[in-house]
Amino acid sequence: MAEFTMELNDDQKQVRDWIHGFAADVIRPAAAEWDEREETPWPVIQEAAKVGIYSLDFYAQQFFDPTGLGIPMAMEELFWGDAGIALSIVGTGLAAIGVVANGTEEQIGTWIPQMYGTPDDVKVAAFCSSEPDAGSDVGAMRTRAVYDQAKDEWVLNGTKTWATNGGIANVHIVVAVVDPDLGTKGHASFIVPPGTPGLTQGQKFKKHGIRASHTAEVVLEDVRVPGSCLLGGKEKLDERLARAHERARSGGSGERVKNAAMATFEASRPAVGAMAVGTARAAYEVALDYAKTRTQFGRPIIDNQGVAFQLADMRTQIDAARLLVWRASWMAVAGRPFTSAEGSMSKLFASEVAKKVTAQAVQILGGNGFTREYPVERMHRDSAIYTIFEGTSEIQRLVIARTISDMPIR
Repeated sequence: MAEFTMELNDDQKQVRDWIHGFAADVIRPAAAEWDEREETPWPVIQEAAKVGIYSLDFYAQQFFDPTGLGIPMAMEELFWGDAGIALSIVGTGLAAIGVVANGTEEQIGTWIPQMYGTPDDVKVAAFCSSEPDAGSDVGAMRTRAVYDQAKDEWVLNGTKTWATNGGIANVHIVVAVVDPDLGTKGHASFIVPPGTPGLTQGQKFKKHGIRASHTAEVVLEDVRVPGSCLLGGKEKLDERLARAHERARSGGSGERVKNAAMATFEASRPAVGAMAVGTARAAYEVALDYAKTRTQFGRPIIDNQGVAFQLADMRTQIDAARLLVWRASWMAVAGRPFTSAEGSMSKLFASEVAKKVTAQAVQILGGNGFTREYPVERMHRDSAIYTIFEGTSEIQRLVIARTISDMPIR
């Protein structure tokens, strides 16, 4: 296991520079257009596929980086380019990770290629978990999956919301309740193949930010999928449900299961923190360049402490956020326990920094910062999502508080 280091090795630097070049040359020039259009940037995704960035192989290589820094490094550079387009590029990864983490080898080999398509015919996938009444409270999930033993099919009914690529995806991964008596332990994930009857796109959301990323409801009405589309298979599910029922009857080890699930979420949160760092860094760089070239009263505005000190704080906060992200990412790959919810810490701090830094960038640019002629306005809008999705800042604080206190704080 690699020791923790803050110095990227030569291979990592080469990958970072390659991703940064793509973000600078392909993503940034297209950012304003696709933000205005509020449409999926298919041509940019196709370019990413052609160079190898939009592929499972690319994310697998970064995920298995023994230092843990591959994924946060890639996320920071892509989201430095533009948050909306970057989310369109990485959104499929969430569904793919769901299959890789829980699926059989046959499911992985069958469905992952269909999620990405080919460089000449790119596809996207969607991970559908949140519901209108079940966002942070996953225990309130209502989407049901009922097994039809005679046909060896699962029948899904319900409505999912806030689904990235929802409705336009080639493959949907849907989380549903299979045993309501077990609460969150009675959930399972299903693959919904392309063109399955009964799955439709509901409302497409017109968003404040990340507008190049497609976000919509997914409606499931008597959606029938083969038994082979249950991630992990029915035998594994039946064993898991039986163990959960036994624990419920004996009144034991339920807390241990809950903590294990929390640890899984903890390990994924630094990647979102890295996205926030990328957006914050992009806004800071624009503000720094502007402050050095914009003159007022005969001198650059950075000569004024009021501006210079803001930039000093911005850079300090960005670096601190990156260090928290890197620490948590290394801890995850090293198998170190998150005894203080370090994953949530990294996501919380980086998300709040992104909102603050992008707002300061708008302020430094003054009236120009408030117009769409400069990118900080878009970056500020985009930054708002980081404190909301993948667990709100309030949920992150709740997780941290419960972990450090070992108390059931509500």
